[in-house]
Amino acid sequence: MSGASGRVAAAERGETRIADRVVAKIAAQAAKEAVEEPAKDGASPRATVTVHRDTARVRVSLELQYPSDIGRQCGAVRHRVAMRVKALAGMEVPEVAVQVERLHPSGASLAAQGRIR
Repeated sequence: MSGASGRVAAAERGETRIADRVVAKIAAQAAKEAVEEPAKDGASPRATVTVHRDTARVRVSLELQYPSDIGRQCGAVRHRVAMRVKALAGMEVPEVAVQVERLHPSGASLAAQGRIR
């Protein structure tokens, strides 16, 4: 405690800890925002996070529409997740692993295969 005022110095007040599940929700929402055209019948992105002090390692599972530039979309997801976790949780994100669980054919590709008329 400092002086007669009874105030606790900033360094002695403690710390704010953000739960892993909160960071995972931020990451999943950021991944959803980064996908250009979400698959119509696809599940929402899911994320798991491991937090150690002020660093978060993120794994995102998602479904994409096909045909599309999968590499570009995964890169956009990595970038957006790292940016949003840093901005909202104040954590560095040295690694974002993106796992594409399923590819959903677009209406145009189904029509080309003769499945839709």
